[in-house]
Amino acid sequence: RATPGLDHAVKLLQDNPCLTEFITSVLALPEPSPSILSFTLRLAGRLASSEACFQYLQQEKLLLRLFGQDGPLTSALWDDASVRSGWVQGVHNMVCHQPALCFLCNGGGMDVIFALQGDPSLFVASAASQLLVHVLMLSVESETTTPLSTKDCDWPECAQIIIKHIEDSLRSSCASHIEQSLKLLTTLFGRCRAKWTEVLWLSIAKQIESFLTEEAVQAQPMLANLLLHMAWSPVFYESEGSFWALVTSALQHLAPVQAGPLAVGILKFYKCPQDVRIPALTVLLQPLDCILRAASQPVEYAGLLDESVSDPTAVESLLSSKSSCANLLCQTLAHLKELLSRIHLPVDLPYGSLLRSLITILQFCNGFLSPASPLGSAISRSLINSFRVQRSALDVLAALCKQKGCDTLIGSVFDVLLAYLESPNTNPTVLKKTFQATSKWLVHLQELSCSNSQCQQTEKILEGVFLVLQKRLCSPCWEVRDSSLEFLTDMIKCLRDQDEFRQSLLSSEVPRLTENLLKDPESYVRASAVTAVGHLAFITSFAPESPVIENQYNKENTVAKLQEILSTDPEGFPRRAVINIFTEWLRQSCTGQLEDAEQFVSGVIQTVERDLDWEVRLGGLELAQVFCNQTSCPPDLPECPYAPASPAVTSSIHRDEMLQRICRAKLFRFLFRSLCDCDKPVGQRALDILIGLRSMFYPINDLLEASRGKDSPAGPSIAWLQRTLRQGSLAQNFPTDGVDFQDPESMMLALAIIDLEELHDELSRSSDHVQTSPQSLLQDILATVGTIEENEADCY
Repeated sequence: RATPGLDHAVKLLQDNPCLTEFITSVLALPEPSPSILSFTLRLAGRLASSEACFQYLQQEKLLLRLFGQDGPLTSALWDDASVRSGWVQGVHNMVCHQPALCFLCNGGGMDVIFALQGDPSLFVASAASQLLVHVLMLSVESETTTPLSTKDCDWPECAQIIIKHIEDSLRSSCASHIEQSLKLLTTLFGRCRAKWTEVLWLSIAKQIESFLTEEAVQAQPMLANLLLHMAWSPVFYESEGSFWALVTSALQHLAPVQAGPLAVGILKFYKCPQDVRIPALTVLLQPLDCILRAASQPVEYAGLLDESVSDPTAVESLLSSKSSCANLLCQTLAHLKELLSRIHLPVDLPYGSLLRSLITILQFCNGFLSPASPLGSAISRSLINSFRVQRSALDVLAALCKQKGCDTLIGSVFDVLLAYLESPNTNPTVLKKTFQATSKWLVHLQELSCSNSQCQQTEKILEGVFLVLQKRLCSPCWEVRDSSLEFLTDMIKCLRDQDEFRQSLLSSEVPRLTENLLKDPESYVRASAVTAVGHLAFITSFAPESPVIENQYNKENTVAKLQEILSTDPEGFPRRAVINIFTEWLRQSCTGQLEDAEQFVSGVIQTVERDLDWEVRLGGLELAQVFCNQTSCPPDLPECPYAPASPAVTSSIHRDEMLQRICRAKLFRFLFRSLCDCDKPVGQRALDILIGLRSMFYPINDLLEASRGKDSPAGPSIAWLQRTLRQGSLAQNFPTDGVDFQDPESMMLALAIIDLEELHDELSRSSDHVQTSPQSLLQDILATVGTIEENEADCY
């Protein structure tokens, strides 16, 4: 550190002798509290991070009593994990300069850290490993001026101690010591990208490579993690090839459960050589290849891979065991999903064979496939009704819907999906995943149908889907009814413009059953039914070419039913769903001409403003915002998404008409009242809308002129309104008689006079300025006096 900083640090101690007195007094206690001692160790380490303060504390002989052999190392307090943790953190804080390094190496501190690597407390053990990495990096980077070689004498003394410890641990027969060193190296190579890390690696590479062929070593997970961390360092991925040769060897020798994470990590790395990427892909796909070969007949037809990187019997053994089969497949499928979610894959996957393998897995899981081999029989027994594998496979199946080579299997895909949808044994969570996959494949099927004249296949599949959906909407399980409604909504969103879909939907019982679920006893289902009915209306009520249907599906009936839910449903979820649907209708211009929209919005707003659920009120404000946006758009001008309307045109032609429409819709009362809402997001949203309206109605010059209109007849009532708004949520009575919220002139005056910026600042302030004020704190303390047992948790 710079000299002024050092002087300031020492001055801190000299000006505040209480700091050293505190440390001395704690050391003088015969049995200090472990937490106090831990704090003292961390505090002393923080102070000693300055070299000048370190020398000062050394002169006071405090550091030896804290971190040396005279400290808590030899006392009974060392048995407390908090003391050991405080010691490690204190040393970590202190070791920022050369004198601290010497103190640590010469005082026996390194042996203590080595021992703490195996501490029973995982927090202490991890902190000790992090400390060793810190010390090694500081030692090498602060004490070397020339490039290092593999000769011991070239390493600084402290670094030599740590490196010898790493090498001795790796050569030992103790599995825990090997694991500790591997974790340390993983942290080091992940954090440090300096060239000297390659010198260290060359001295230990042979020993680590030998672990790949030693079955007794329990360090395989650490090996895979170590190699992945190294792969992201330019020191290693730009090397001549020795590192990548080791990665290839690891892919070959690691157990399948450990090789999988290494393989997917390598496949995500764009700078990985092609001759390493191919075996990584082979390792990842091997369990699925094994599934195909076990299930297919004749065997030579099946498989994803031409050859295997490692012995396939290891994978076959895991798949034939019930305890390991699901784990291996779930891991493999999770890795595939991770790869498929990436926009650009650095490797081509065999999508067709991969899809065939997924279909096979799903057939094994529901017992629809007769095994063709003894291994297939064992896998089938392991996978039957495995919900975890089903969910994972369906996720990957959904991700494959648009990949090349999968279209030829689309019939088989829907056979499996419909079998899962129809089966009474399908678990509700698996059914939800099946619905999600079916929705994605239906969209893809529709795209193919448009281009390849596959209308007959599409109609048959849709007919099967709606037959199943009718049954599921009547399920006694509310989760199934809910998932079915969500699935219906997804389909309508994606396919409502397709003739085959609309005809299949309207010729089924699904619309009637969906409306029946508006009265479901479960609130989640009612909410999903509201959303489904709202989107169904785009087909049954709002589409220009809507077919003649029963009276119960007409626009007026649908609106009335949803308005009743908004007014009377005792739960918040259905009411939130209604206001969201009404907003979506308005956004899609489904409420008719603007005059109809005014009446519609007015009725909804009057219901919403009395709602006790703040999210419903917030939804009402979103509805108001959409209405204002549509009202401000000149109806007789061509719509251009790139050209904003001219302020002059808006002001001269449409301003008065727009203002009258907003007043007739009774929005201003709702907006101003929302400023006093006890829920802050509601007030903030309302204020944003009002500021937006003011900017549309008033150019800056006009606003300055209009704000002088306080002497108008409406001036006193507007001033009263402003005083009420300043009280915010503390306002007792919101003015209803004194202000005419439907009078355009009064509202223009209100927008001009009321200081919306001041209200914005008030709403932006956190409530902490009230809740943590001295007065509030004193009230909380006084409230607990005499009733400490009842209010102990609230006492500051």
